[in-house]
Amino acid sequence: MSRFLSAAFAGLKPYVPGEQPQDQQYIKLNTNESPYPPAPEVARLLSSTDAAVLRLYSDPESRELCREIADFYGVGVENVFVGNGSDEVLAFAFQAYGKGKPMAFPDITYGFYKVFAGLYDIKTRIVPLDDEFSIRASDYLQPGENVVIANPNAITGKKLPLAEVERILQAHPDDVVIVDEAYVDFGGVSAAALIGSYDNLLVVQTFSKSRQLAGARVGLALAQPGLIADLNTIKFSFNPYNVNRLSCMLAAAAIRDRDYFAECCAKIIADRAYTAQALQELGFEVLPSTANFLLARREGLAGERYYQALKERGILVRWFDEERIRDFVRITIGTHNEMLTMLDATREILQAEGV
Repeated sequence: MSRFLSAAFAGLKPYVPGEQPQDQQYIKLNTNESPYPPAPEVARLLSSTDAAVLRLYSDPESRELCREIADFYGVGVENVFVGNGSDEVLAFAFQAYGKGKPMAFPDITYGFYKVFAGLYDIKTRIVPLDDEFSIRASDYLQPGENVVIANPNAITGKKLPLAEVERILQAHPDDVVIVDEAYVDFGGVSAAALIGSYDNLLVVQTFSKSRQLAGARVGLALAQPGLIADLNTIKFSFNPYNVNRLSCMLAAAAIRDRDYFAECCAKIIADRAYTAQALQELGFEVLPSTANFLLARREGLAGERYYQALKERGILVRWFDEERIRDFVRITIGTHNEMLTMLDATREILQAEGV
């Protein structure tokens, strides 16, 4: 860092994204991207859109996209906010609600929560997952703090039942509860159905996973109008044109194609079950997942070694150098053939390592 960086940021530890290597072609099972292309209408729009429209700013209210999202979830447009990926939506929420009140979230979860807290100087209460790597609602019933949970939880893939989410909401009538649902479409149950009953609930989702638009950077929030107005206040104080024209059009097309959405999710769910069973037959412990990934470990095979051995064979998975999960790797669910290749490589590794 330079000598000019503000002292307040000198100790900031930024988020480390998953590898996006340029040196060779890999089977990428490391960043929870979809293995499938976007909906067919997305490709048609990309090929037919006049580039001249890019000379104009995007709609700062993203009205067309918000209408499509509202229609999909059965809510009003006033209940919808869109951002440049769900990371931006979360960042706005941390800015809007983090000053003067601590935020509670799990010790093993999406790494950006801790980064946002450091960036915006927010006090935190880090809550350990239980011994089975589950979130316990009973750990989040202390009023006077905001709560952020990923459901299904990032890294682990385990979900918290909707009734338990509601317990947390009821315990925090004067606090904001943020439910990050990046992976909910792969077997979770969305808390979106609860926004009419709780003015303190902010549901955050993304187009990056189940809508196949990670490169377009579109995220959304669902909430009662008061919270949506808060996010707009932050947005219009930062970047009114936060979602570009192309991304708005493509995301609107993606959410309209409900059949393709359901088809892709179903394939990932089926291959997740197939891969989990195959790994278990090879002696792995696999956490039950309702996300588009699995967290797995094998006794006698260090997580870092397994990750490196797969990488040497052209397959990328994610390894986290964190104490409680150091022996695990996180494996994104790809196509069926990609999972077969990964499993074949795993058998080869186990034989080579003598485990």
